Amino acid sequence: MVTPARPSPATPDGPEAEARARAAAFDLPFTPRIAAGDVAPELLAALPMQFARKHLVLPLAREGDGVVVAVGDPRALGPLDDLRVLYGAPIRPVVAPADALIDALNRAYDLASGSAADLMGNLEEERLDLIATELEEPRDLLEASDEAPIIRLVNSLLFQAVKDRASDIHIEPFERTLTVRFRIDGILYDVISPPKRFQPVIISRVKVMAGLDIAEKRLPQDGRIRTKVAGKDIDVRVSVIPTAYGERVVLRLLDRAATLLGLEELGLTGRNLALVERLIRQSHGIVLVTGPTGSGKTTTLYAALSTINSTERNIITIEDPIEYQLQGVGQMQVNPKIDLTFASGLRSILRQDPDVIMVGEIRDGETAEIAIQAALTGHLVFSTLHTNDSSSAVTRLVEMGTEPFLVSSSVLAVMAQRLLRRVCDRCRRVLRPSPDLLAEVGITAEQASGRSLYAGGAGCEACKQTGYRGRTGIHELLVVDDEIRGLIMKNADASAIRRAATAAGMVTLREDGASKILAGETTIEEVLRVTQDDLL
Repeated sequence: MVTPARPSPATPDGPEAEARARAAAFDLPFTPRIAAGDVAPELLAALPMQFARKHLVLPLAREGDGVVVAVGDPRALGPLDDLRVLYGAPIRPVVAPADALIDALNRAYDLASGSAADLMGNLEEERLDLIATELEEPRDLLEASDEAPIIRLVNSLLFQAVKDRASDIHIEPFERTLTVRFRIDGILYDVISPPKRFQPVIISRVKVMAGLDIAEKRLPQDGRIRTKVAGKDIDVRVSVIPTAYGERVVLRLLDRAATLLGLEELGLTGRNLALVERLIRQSHGIVLVTGPTGSGKTTTLYAALSTINSTERNIITIEDPIEYQLQGVGQMQVNPKIDLTFASGLRSILRQDPDVIMVGEIRDGETAEIAIQAALTGHLVFSTLHTNDSSSAVTRLVEMGTEPFLVSSSVLAVMAQRLLRRVCDRCRRVLRPSPDLLAEVGITAEQASGRSLYAGGAGCEACKQTGYRGRTGIHELLVVDDEIRGLIMKNADASAIRRAATAAGMVTLREDGASKILAGETTIEEVLRVTQDDLL
């Protein structure tokens, strides 16, 4: 229940000052803000939204034999008399600023339309383009927020994204347009472009579902939606940032019921698979996975933890965020607001007698130093690092301030990885590449002889007309042997370390991609897209 505040003589200029003055003139209580929990749902359900919007009135709670109602203008006695008849009880007005009332009305009626979980539970497949055309010109934001087509549009976007295996939904405002795109298999595709005038209400609907402040449009916000789509429990991470043409929203979708992949299912084969299976069973040391954002580093670490997870091992992780729940593994999420960082959390983990530790990311020298100390004191540490290749990870640790002798004695291996799209096996087309095109990915004519190589598919229903369906990984595994340790101790650059590793048998990302081409899993075009020439 709102705690009314009696007006004070010293008030700032603006709507709040005006509302305070009206409250003082009529000797009524005043409240500057109305929270979502202040509104009684049973009172709201009896009041038509159009009436509340027109007269700026919002029922809050029953108090004794009367009903407390927030009002914008206490001089309007007609609406208060109508409310007295509607509720069959005396009305006790509380004056609130007009902007605070509008925000509270918007949130209250949007929440009253049903929770995200309830809406998703009965959601049926609908065509997004048809729903978008059903939108009618809203009279204002409050009324539009309760229109069924708006709710159906946002819900159908979530449904369609899950159906299309999208990892992200982007709602992007531009000067005269609003664009919605899905990221599928790492590539963004346009989905619909709702009319620009519906931008505020669509974004407000997403913010309400995520529990964000719909009145705050100047600062970035992060939220979360937990819902069910087509029987699947979906965790949606919502990020909102202000841009020149309005707020931009990105929703990251995580299927909580998704099964974790094994090492072989990630694309590890041959020498790389055998080495990784040996490395993750070591008693101590650091194993690093590197690559850009969205290259599947965390998924690889989850697969490694799942492989070695047993009742004999105490495994603890610190992540940002926790993407999947691992049975039998202690998982901690960082929280910068309370100074729970990777470094501070890692210190606490070391007091928990762990055998294996996973650090979501080494971002600074402090975290790197603690991770190395943990490895040197008998713990197996898994972590990720943002570098382009495996050899650069070693020099990156040194650049963070870690002594080279500590790096050489603690790091067991570094694996760089990328994700390639798999060619659709229903509509794939046989390719007869020229020797020059084969040479670009390091394939000889002899290697290609007798094999079926493919171009991107022609497009079908299974792959949503993209020619590709699903992804696989390519990997570059650098094992720190005696020669590499010597180079690290000498502060050698990444190129020298890379040359030594390839001479010792390391398979580069481009070479691993070539093996996937020869196996018919992907295309030359796709390998060239995600890898770069080795400049040695």
